[in-house]
Amino acid sequence: MPLSKSETPRFATGKIGWNRVIAQVLSPRISGESFLFSAPTGANAMPPFSKGNQGEPEGEEEISMSNQAEERYEDSILYRIRHSAAHVMAQAVLEFYPETKYSIGPPVENGFYYDFDLPQPVVLEDLEKIEKRMRQIIAGGHTFVKKVVSAEEARQVFKGQPYKLELIDGLEKGGLDEYGNPLAEKPEISLYQSDTFTDLCRGPHVETTRQINPSAIKLMSIAGAYWRGDEHNKMLTRIYGTAWRTPDELKNYLKMLEEAKARDHRKLGKELEIYIYDEEVGPGLPLWLPHGGVVIEELERLAKEMEEKAGYLRVRTPHLAKEDLFVHSGHLPYYAESMYPPMEIEGVKYYVKPMNCPMHHKIYGSKPRSYRDLPIRLAEYGTCYRYEKSGELFGLMRVRSMQMNDAHIYVTEDQFEEEFMAVIDLYKKYFDLFGIEKFVMRLSLHNKEGLGKKYVDNERLWLKTEEMVRRAMINGKVPFVEATNEAAFYGPKVDVQIWSAIGKEFTLATNQVDFAQPGRFNLAFMNKEGVEETPLCIHRAPLSTHERFVGFLLEHYAGNFPVWLSPEHVRVIPITDPQNEYAEKIVSQLREEGIRTSADTSAQRMNAKIRSAQLMKVPYMLVVGENETKAGQVSLRVRDGSRADNIPLAEFIIRAKDRITKRSSTM
Repeated sequence: MPLSKSETPRFATGKIGWNRVIAQVLSPRISGESFLFSAPTGANAMPPFSKGNQGEPEGEEEISMSNQAEERYEDSILYRIRHSAAHVMAQAVLEFYPETKYSIGPPVENGFYYDFDLPQPVVLEDLEKIEKRMRQIIAGGHTFVKKVVSAEEARQVFKGQPYKLELIDGLEKGGLDEYGNPLAEKPEISLYQSDTFTDLCRGPHVETTRQINPSAIKLMSIAGAYWRGDEHNKMLTRIYGTAWRTPDELKNYLKMLEEAKARDHRKLGKELEIYIYDEEVGPGLPLWLPHGGVVIEELERLAKEMEEKAGYLRVRTPHLAKEDLFVHSGHLPYYAESMYPPMEIEGVKYYVKPMNCPMHHKIYGSKPRSYRDLPIRLAEYGTCYRYEKSGELFGLMRVRSMQMNDAHIYVTEDQFEEEFMAVIDLYKKYFDLFGIEKFVMRLSLHNKEGLGKKYVDNERLWLKTEEMVRRAMINGKVPFVEATNEAAFYGPKVDVQIWSAIGKEFTLATNQVDFAQPGRFNLAFMNKEGVEETPLCIHRAPLSTHERFVGFLLEHYAGNFPVWLSPEHVRVIPITDPQNEYAEKIVSQLREEGIRTSADTSAQRMNAKIRSAQLMKVPYMLVVGENETKAGQVSLRVRDGSRADNIPLAEFIIRAKDRITKRSSTM
């Protein structure tokens, strides 16, 4: 049933976090290997989608859709091991620091942590003694015993532990679990005891500490964390650890972390002169250097080409707008915490925009629309500003200023599936281009308890649009997983999780269905019967933001961008000063051909010049000496270590232009 003009849903929202559940699911085969993915799950979960080899496809691409039941992370042995290891660590910490007040210690994706209010600072050197004591406790083979108690009994057990007492109060009132997550019904209050340590906990745990491999645990780091994640609360000491089934699993995980450290986009961004931060400009506001500017221009060129082929219309919107617009859209007051404070001019409040959609809605609504006009696809690389807390800022991944590969597609209900799946297909084309072989698409749904609070208060439209998305994904043979209580406030969405070349997980972007805002803005089209209907709106951002996507690409490629995306395609290296003129002539010729080129005419020796180009990860180095100058040739050195001496410059130009124009991944 189409949305009628009169059906304008009432909604409210709050800040939505992803308390991610991790499951081990077996993907389709990739190059003869199977991969384990970290992915959210749900009742109708399907395995992640995986591409085949990079190269010419052989016939139709195969997509595996398995009905095999998947184990939730909370039900896995790793979850139990890590949860139990957190208790063992807390016991060891309390033995060393008896006056400690302890709060929560959950398992997380690759390990566990516990938050402590310690009587004295703990440094990294202290982790060694804590870890040693943990191994001794594990060797004792202590049983984990569960006991269900009343709130008053729990208060007696944790007398003198203020954080536990606060949690008990919350459990007694109902609605929240011990981690502050919403619950549909009032929980039981339970304790787990092992050896001398008792915790407020619902489990699950291993049966005894002997099921924790003492050679497969390691304490990793120390950090500060506000109690309940609220910066107005006390800062606690968080100790992170990891635990695995075998020493080999631990070894492989630590190896991956070392590789990830070498690929850290913050490190590479500085070394390759991609971006900087400046204290006077402000935290979370990156300054893109010339090299970063080139990468951004190439990504925008790619997006614009792809979107033009798909029939998108480009628009431009201002960086700020009146308060009225965001009240109208519903972002105020519910999104106010994530917005910068207003500027008041001539008695009118203005906000820098946290998103582009309200302005795109205004553009759609600027003139009458017919069903013949739809779908209408409005695209913009819009700059948005969101206030992230200082402690949550992280390189390019969590910023306050972002340039978003944004678009809004206005469709009739009959057009929805085709348009929604066209966006999914666009994701897959980008994955092909960037060599992203592992990804999961997650259908994020509402939950009934959040209606009118976190979500638009219209259960019928929620169920209807969720089924529309589910059906589209199934009909398109795109595997996906489902997660309840993770939707946008105005509708269901498909979130995309991707993995870099070394298996590090990133949240890339989202494809969202909006059945609320078009009604709030009185958006309409005239249907075939001459009756006004409200369109559905698809919000999409396949290339995420420049900030997040460039950060991902830096780590994915370890800074070795494919030729077309490299800030500098070619570095010309004259061996001695007499070849400088020929080197500059080559630069001019290559630039005429659209090849980004510079010459190193410094006083350094040839090997030092080559090393300098290698450190900047330049794909091609053209060495020119006396012989090359006389013959009008170049000696090519490629970033991958291959080389070709004394080749005609014209031959190299053909090779370089081929790689650039085709956006090839080969050198």
